[in-house]
Amino acid sequence: MQFDEIGNRNGKTLMLLPGTACDYQTNFAAVLERLGEKYHLICVNYDGFDGSGSVFPDMITVTEKIEEYICEQFGGRIDGALGSSLGSSFVGQLIQREKIHMDHGIFGSPDLDQSGKLSAWLQSKLVVPLLTGFTRSEKKKAKSKEKLKAAFEMDDETAEKFIGCFSRFSPESIKSEYYTDLLTWLHDDIHVENTKVHFIYAKKMGEKYLNRYKKYFRDPEIRAFDMQHEQWLFGGEKYTAPVLKAIDEFMELP
Repeated sequence: MQFDEIGNRNGKTLMLLPGTACDYQTNFAAVLERLGEKYHLICVNYDGFDGSGSVFPDMITVTEKIEEYICEQFGGRIDGALGSSLGSSFVGQLIQREKIHMDHGIFGSPDLDQSGKLSAWLQSKLVVPLLTGFTRSEKKKAKSKEKLKAAFEMDDETAEKFIGCFSRFSPESIKSEYYTDLLTWLHDDIHVENTKVHFIYAKKMGEKYLNRYKKYFRDPEIRAFDMQHEQWLFGGEKYTAPVLKAIDEFMELP
């Protein structure tokens, strides 16, 4: 595991948790500098995605390591945690388990899918090859890059960074991350005193996700944006600026 503390050491603490098959350097590249101007950032790279040669074990083992770091370095309390996609599953577990405390849990347009072992196995057999298969040839890589650019309005440089990120990590780690995320469930109606829950809702994902957010958490604050899944992290300033503004407003709430 890798924990890098950067940014404004006098600011509120904000943990950044990247999504599937990503490190924080790539996942938050578009916003890292601006977030760091205001917040004391705790940037996390999970086992299997930290350059150490390790393999991602499972979601709960990694959650425990995150909890241990927060307890040892911050006395068990941080101001906020921001999860991108799968990273939001960690935010949810950290809130649900109550081993540490955060004032603000910020969920970056996650799907929060949950399933049984057979369904998780079948899904990982289908999805993981899609995430890693393009690395086998330049033709597939180029085709995948064009799809990313079209779907998320990415520029060429950003698409290249994400393609490079996916190809840098082992299929074994990506499969374990994807599979165990599906098996790591959240309870319904989670509520922790003095923890506020905020969702960045990408409307183009569909209303079933909005309903899911309300199912798992009691009275979450939901901000809706007309964008695709996590498009604010790689789709240009028209998406990035309003979401960053919302994050500042979340973190300023008492």
